[in-house]
Amino acid sequence: MTMRMIPPRGQTYTQILKSTMLMGGSSLVNVALSIIRNKALAVLLGPEGVGLIGLYGSIIDMAQAIAGLGVSGSGVRQIAEAAGTSDAERIARSATALRRISMVLGLLGALLLAALAFPVSNFTFGDYRRVGGIALLSLAVFFRVVSAGQTALIQGMRNIGSLALINVLSGLFGTVVSIPLIYLFGAQAIAPSLVVIAAASILPTWWYSRKICTDRPPMSARQFGQEATALLRLGFAFMASGLLTFGAAYAIRIIVLKDGGVAAAGLYQAAWALGGLYAGFILQAMSTDFYPRLTATADNNAECNRLVNEQAEISLLLAGPGLLATLTLAPLVMSLFYSAEFHGAVELLRWICLGMMLRIVAWPMGFIVVAKGAQTIFFWTEVAATAVHVGLAWLFVSKFGTPGAGMAFFGLYVWHSILIYVIVRRFTGFRWSAANRRHVLLFLPASGLVFSAFLILPPWSAMIIGSIAVAVSGLYSLRMLVDLLPPESVPAVVRGWITKSA
Repeated sequence: MTMRMIPPRGQTYTQILKSTMLMGGSSLVNVALSIIRNKALAVLLGPEGVGLIGLYGSIIDMAQAIAGLGVSGSGVRQIAEAAGTSDAERIARSATALRRISMVLGLLGALLLAALAFPVSNFTFGDYRRVGGIALLSLAVFFRVVSAGQTALIQGMRNIGSLALINVLSGLFGTVVSIPLIYLFGAQAIAPSLVVIAAASILPTWWYSRKICTDRPPMSARQFGQEATALLRLGFAFMASGLLTFGAAYAIRIIVLKDGGVAAAGLYQAAWALGGLYAGFILQAMSTDFYPRLTATADNNAECNRLVNEQAEISLLLAGPGLLATLTLAPLVMSLFYSAEFHGAVELLRWICLGMMLRIVAWPMGFIVVAKGAQTIFFWTEVAATAVHVGLAWLFVSKFGTPGAGMAFFGLYVWHSILIYVIVRRFTGFRWSAANRRHVLLFLPASGLVFSAFLILPPWSAMIIGSIAVAVSGLYSLRMLVDLLPPESVPAVVRGWITKSA
């Protein structure tokens, strides 16, 4: 019975790689747009302005996490379950309930942030000068909550192509709008530009989500209540997770702000954005395609474990060389994306890259808990992660300055990787495959070696070591990826070149 559910090995890896590359392709476009946008904003605003963007962004994230009640996360799971039954009416009912609830929650969230603009400004900045900007951000909260509901519908149906196009369109519009606004009006346009960017996400998500369910079936109050209850019950766990995650990000920015001022917050924002830039498309592919697939087989522990190992293997092979390259070329990357004023964020960026390498390892395992709907375990692991992250940041930033925030992120994933492995081992009997153990034993020591080289050796020596590590890991990853895929899916020239160079 189980064996019939498992597709051929090569086909599974091809599916994972295809969805990852599809999202990755859109992310590469956004990377190019980010270079333009970040460079322009860095030149126009400097570290202080970039720090303000990060703080405003954290406020929006926090408000969205509270207002959304986790409905976008639970909506993906509910839509994916409905899609698994191929019941068009059930899909339509779930989609209608998701849209209506998202609209109501977005409106309530916007009103709440506008009402709390004064205390939020005082708590974040220590004064009331930013009240107007924070009140304006309430519109961004409304747009993002509504857009998240529409995106959840697309994701639950695993329409990866549409999600990739949405990413590109949102990134393009954000760049086209934000740069002229900041150029014309300076720092005063930061809040309005964030609102316009959030508003832009409504249009593509609405356009693609409306194609999924064109018919809206009649729903009685009882049916709507059942759908809403299911969304909100699991949604609470997602809301708690989002609130804790964004709350930790907000708290750490406050810690950095209090220790080093708005300029230090700008350095942290720059390093955080770059540290997650390359790994981001892989993590995004996990949440868009891997999560619905895992949910569909959540009752089969052996299948769950197989999917996690396969997803982790592809993710490690794709992310490892890129993160090693970011570690090695951190000063160049910082200058390329921002400016020479941000050179103080290089050490911080390297710490974040170390943490991202561990995050790539831990994330696929964590999806087992989410896919199985284990709300209590999910909630308490998020609580623990938040406490560890904020606690380490408070300790390290006071001792080491802004780089301490990166040390805290690395420390978080050392701890969280061990914890989540213990949990899923007990939950499903999960074990790392031999291939993944081999990959981990390559990439993690290599990351530590390159990082240590820049601490103790002259820059040119460390650069040589880092370059060798990037070249070796890149060839290794390419060879492993080619071996995982069916022969017919790899061009003969590529396969022949890999064979000769092995």
